[in-house]
Amino acid sequence: MSELGELDRPGTPDSPGAWDEHSQEWLTGAAETDVRDTETTQTPSQTTTPATRAGRRGTADPVKALMHRHRELCERAVDPLEIAAGLEAHGVTDRTAARFRHRDVFSLAEEMYARVSKDAETAPLSTPPPAPGVRADWVLLSMLPGALCAATVTGLHLTEGRVRPAVATLGALAVALAVRAALGRGPLSAKSHPAPPGTYPRRPSAATRVWTYWLLAYALLGNDLLTVALTDGPHGVPAAVRDLSPAPALALTLACVPAAWCAHLFAAGARRKLAASRGLADFTAAVKPLLLGAVALFLCLSTVLVALCATVLHEPAAYTTTVTLGALLLLARLLTKHGFTHAPAVVLGAAAAAEAATLATAFASHAPGCAFLAAPLDAVVAAGGPAGIPAAACGGAALLLLLHATRSLTRASAHATPGEPG
Repeated sequence: MSELGELDRPGTPDSPGAWDEHSQEWLTGAAETDVRDTETTQTPSQTTTPATRAGRRGTADPVKALMHRHRELCERAVDPLEIAAGLEAHGVTDRTAARFRHRDVFSLAEEMYARVSKDAETAPLSTPPPAPGVRADWVLLSMLPGALCAATVTGLHLTEGRVRPAVATLGALAVALAVRAALGRGPLSAKSHPAPPGTYPRRPSAATRVWTYWLLAYALLGNDLLTVALTDGPHGVPAAVRDLSPAPALALTLACVPAAWCAHLFAAGARRKLAASRGLADFTAAVKPLLLGAVALFLCLSTVLVALCATVLHEPAAYTTTVTLGALLLLARLLTKHGFTHAPAVVLGAAAAAEAATLATAFASHAPGCAFLAAPLDAVVAAGGPAGIPAAACGGAALLLLLHATRSLTRASAHATPGEPG
């Protein structure tokens, strides 16, 4: 886990420089200044040199020098909370704040914000934006994928022959576009929160989307393909595609609604905790249960949806496959939404690679002299069924992302600005 925890750790950017002579002396000559002050104290009769006087002036107001170093952060901040989150992202801790004569980072940020407000007489700062709210557009967009998937499943049950593949293709395209629209706006949108300073780019890479599509496709076809691959080989693929079970896909698309609401509750709750906290440790301790509660709520709601879909469609309920994949996608989206895109890409890719390697091994076992490759897979399938493999891959990946999220999403820098409503 040590490598995973380092993937999205904010870095400490280089200083843009000071805007006056004294702050530059404080930034670059703190050690020399301490020596000069000590020598002057030991020999009070000695004449004070200009360098010593400059050093004393440089150390008289360390907060001003810190403001010079983070000038852009101070100028664009709309409230002290944003400065506190930005300082934390740059590596300033409560212990560091004590060197600036403050009990914590929040107290230091309040003084910096007050000084900026006092200096900016000609351009008053805007009022802090409100906490994210609920909008009708993202509520409807979160419901659209499930509605279109339900319509597609209904069409598949009412059609036969050559019309059925056309209905499946058009329905899949419509659901994909609806999911893209739901992720483009609202609580699951990566545009809602800018990336914390020093982190990886906010936008998810093309590889992340490819891994997500693969995981969704495997949830729809993978178990049946693995079964026929171990028994009939490539000759059984057409039958597996024809007899696919749409219940997992329907449950996952319907789960967009609880995922959006859980993400919204977590973002709004974290913003309230940020406003009420008096230290970085206090904020982390308050937000961690909020994150775990949001994930647990989603798991409960998605389990109910899986049971409901299986009952309506008269199919076996694939709890392990669907619920673990839903948790994995939720955590990956939460991290991406708050600017941490590298870890989700790596973990999703690892889960997809595990599933792809399983199918490739199953099909390769039918090659001459390669029957021994199917022995481990036969043992796993006999113990937990074909759903055990995606459940293990997605469940392990979700656990890794959850551990990473408890470190990344519980930092104040991950909630620096409230972003767009909803």
